[in-house]
Amino acid sequence: MRAEAPRSLAGLRLDQALARMFPQYSRSRLQAWLASGHLRIDGARGAARQIVRGGERVELAPPVPPAGAAPQAQRMPLKVVHEDDDLLVLDKPAGLVVHPGAGVPDRTLMNALLAHAPQLAGVPRAGIVHRLDKDTTGLIVVAKTIEAQVSLVRQLAERTMRRVYWAVVQGDPPAGGVIDAPVGRDARARTRMAVTRRGKDAVTRYRVLERYGRAALVECRLETGRTHQIRVHFQHIRHPLVGEATYRRGTRHGIAFARQALHAVELSLAHPRTGKPMSWRVEPPADFKRLLASLRRDHS
Repeated sequence: MRAEAPRSLAGLRLDQALARMFPQYSRSRLQAWLASGHLRIDGARGAARQIVRGGERVELAPPVPPAGAAPQAQRMPLKVVHEDDDLLVLDKPAGLVVHPGAGVPDRTLMNALLAHAPQLAGVPRAGIVHRLDKDTTGLIVVAKTIEAQVSLVRQLAERTMRRVYWAVVQGDPPAGGVIDAPVGRDARARTRMAVTRRGKDAVTRYRVLERYGRAALVECRLETGRTHQIRVHFQHIRHPLVGEATYRRGTRHGIAFARQALHAVELSLAHPRTGKPMSWRVEPPADFKRLLASLRRDHS
């Protein structure tokens, strides 16, 4: 992977500049690749603390994982919304984990992608540029080439990729607003996220679409993409998602749902090759629709 350091990054430390150029990788990983020589600057090894002037030639060749360590291709059903030589847009079902991790070694979306498009083995993270939680449904985009991945990650970083979600939240929230609260690891439970001063900036815009007295359907637009952002933000304003188990134990207002009521309904972006604006929209799954029908019936 080759790139040129933008002039706009001049004056930053090299590791800071690289983190902005390759946001799909953590800064610690980029620092390790600098040290190991897998990331070179103008053909030579760079130092994390050196200052960028802009225009440097950056070459990144991530190390190949040892045999058996890479995720394996596994044939699984995928609901393809759009596919071309550069992009794959899917409608993810509830219960599907996006990539292998602790306790989930396989049968993930990443395994299914490697079977659907074997060339994704040559793209970092099999082309995945953003995630949906295991029980969140809806639209997710995958890059089929490294060039497409760089473009999509940049759109995410520059906040030009539009992602719209529907969520059913408990209670009767204000008609709309902006939740601007930093999200980071919960100091009391590292597997959870929380609104914290030590977190990264996180902004969610929302508006109420329907009210049911004890709950409401809200449309959320993400300006940032922090882990569990919508779930944490609505817990923060005391309107947790219906079915939320991690950030709200049990049920409130007597509303039972088997998972968090969250669906990625719309996705808009610029095509990485042509620059053409593209947009997709998918209806929520049957269980989500049944929940809405039940709430409407009880409220009528």
